[in-house]
Amino acid sequence: MRHGPAVRRRKLGEELRRLRLEAGLTSRDAGRLAGWHQSKVSRIETGASGVKTADVTLLLELYGVGDPQLRTMLETLAGAADGAGSDWWHAFRGLIPPDYRDFISLEATACAARTLETSVVPGLLQTPDYAHAVTRAALEEMPATTVNSLVEVRIARQSVLRAERPLELSAVLDEAALRREVGGRRVMREQLRVLAEAAQLPHVRLQVLPFSVGGYAGLTGSFVIFSFPATSDLDVVVLDHLTSSLYLERKEDLEVYSAAFHAMRKRALSPADSLDLIARISDGA
Repeated sequence: MRHGPAVRRRKLGEELRRLRLEAGLTSRDAGRLAGWHQSKVSRIETGASGVKTADVTLLLELYGVGDPQLRTMLETLAGAADGAGSDWWHAFRGLIPPDYRDFISLEATACAARTLETSVVPGLLQTPDYAHAVTRAALEEMPATTVNSLVEVRIARQSVLRAERPLELSAVLDEAALRREVGGRRVMREQLRVLAEAAQLPHVRLQVLPFSVGGYAGLTGSFVIFSFPATSDLDVVVLDHLTSSLYLERKEDLEVYSAAFHAMRKRALSPADSLDLIARISDGA
């Protein structure tokens, strides 16, 4: 049975394979030492099947992995001790598609996220009213109850910014995202106020790409780069589309998008100047 989001399973499997090879073990050796059939090790490493946290812990012991940060991160990726069902978003399984569950899972286990938004405020920084207006605009035919539930999911995601070890968020916004009156003037003014407050949190870095920069590398679409503690091998780029998300995991893709994000940060306003622009736009809203 396949437990857990597909991207998380695959990334976890790749990392466990790397650690096994570093330990000088074949998959047959690992299976024998764990008391499993070799095929179970292969299924875990290819992401073809889910894996319980206890199984990950056992493999890490067999592979001699002592780094506590790496161990904790891999055990977290595996999910709850029962292998499934403990994450809060499971309550919405019938509502949110697998791609979105993958996204939420990665967001919840990442240590940092770099995001470019070209048309809307990042989901982690949206107010409920703004989130409702965005969701309603994107899903015009959806029943009100479904829209409300999706907004609930989006707001629940924001808990990663309030965690004991909060997600380090670096966001670059096109000025268009600040000037587009989503939900009307009142909703937009409140959204800009909350955005400015969030930008002053120690783990949030917000920069605006003003219209004056003209074209830039990410002009054609938004993306998110998730980074994980202890190793960069688990990092992933997520490209959003209207009906699905594309996950880029190759090292070459990560390097291209990381370089593009770095270039956009250099061209964007400083965090302080970005706050000034937000204030000026809000005053005129």
